[in-house]
Amino acid sequence: MKIIGITGGVGAGKTQILEYLNNKYGATICMTDEVGKKLQKKGTECFDEIVAHFGNEILDEKGELSVLNGIVHPRVKEEIQKKITREERKNTNLMLIEGALLIEDHYEEICDELWYVYVEDSIRRKRLKYARGYEDSKVDQIFEAQLPKDLFMRHCDRVIDNSGQFEETKIQLNKIVEDL
Repeated sequence: MKIIGITGGVGAGKTQILEYLNNKYGATICMTDEVGKKLQKKGTECFDEIVAHFGNEILDEKGELSVLNGIVHPRVKEEIQKKITREERKNTNLMLIEGALLIEDHYEEICDELWYVYVEDSIRRKRLKYARGYEDSKVDQIFEAQLPKDLFMRHCDRVIDNSGQFEETKIQLNKIVEDL
């Protein structure tokens, strides 16, 4: 089984790429954000640890993000490793792990390759404004919080340019999957 980590900035079109690879190649998709949300539900060990550290006020307010991430992210990675084991038992050929923090959380340790979905900032900005209704200030805030392009490029095995028409992106994806 090939395990591919897919990362990139908000508005890069990762979801569309995941759907395409799922539909065309039957790839199993695992989204780190969804795993994280599931692990933080009331009654879970992760939820209890968050409340124990931050107190009940965390349930209504935002707290220290780095501590929260330190509690949640290792558990997300652990859960994803369990999913990988289950998919291997099912003889899955291709598993895609999508997440914004794959580089920071060292997913190269569990992935065969990391792919960076690149889109020019001006195009991402337009997508976020029109598709999600974000104001320029919100887009600026998002861009500032994400890794710069050169770090993505340095840490990822492949770059998918999703700046143009999606048909062009499909050609790139088909070639990459054939190479696997």
